[in-house]
Amino acid sequence: MTPRVLVLGGTRSGKSAYAEALLDAEAPALYVATARGVDPAADPEWAGRVEVHRARRPPHWRTIEDADLPAVLAGAPGVPVLVDDLATWVTGLLDDAGWERDALSVAAARADLVAAVAGFAGTLLLVSAEVGLGVVPSTSAGRRFRDELGALNQELAAVCDEVWLLVAGVPLRLR
Repeated sequence: MTPRVLVLGGTRSGKSAYAEALLDAEAPALYVATARGVDPAADPEWAGRVEVHRARRPPHWRTIEDADLPAVLAGAPGVPVLVDDLATWVTGLLDDAGWERDALSVAAARADLVAAVAGFAGTLLLVSAEVGLGVVPSTSAGRRFRDELGALNQELAAVCDEVWLLVAGVPLRLR
């Protein structure tokens, strides 16, 4: 079986570029970008970050933006899949749930994604922010995000074949 790989790292750790480099840049791939559409006029800085990611991808990689991740993975795309990143996916889930603590919709979506990853038979690279190394956020929303993403990262690490942590651009294999 081809590995399922979880790549974790902090802000600007190099996790996305590292995950992209694990794929053959000459071969087809499916890039699943989880950031929701943004109005460049409303948030030009975020739009710029998204554009940097888009420009880095080989033109023959197919891109899906803001997708139903479990459905994409269940659809057996037949090519390597890179999901970047799970922190923005969790943010979308929390936005949809009104940031309600213990929202069943968030727990169900997390369980669906973990099951889809566990059952995925091809090459799968998942990029996520490591949130367990920082201070406890001072806001309820910050703590909610950290708790949800931390739980998702743990559950995904349990079903992935490899887990990497990027620190200052240096990859460390955890498993």
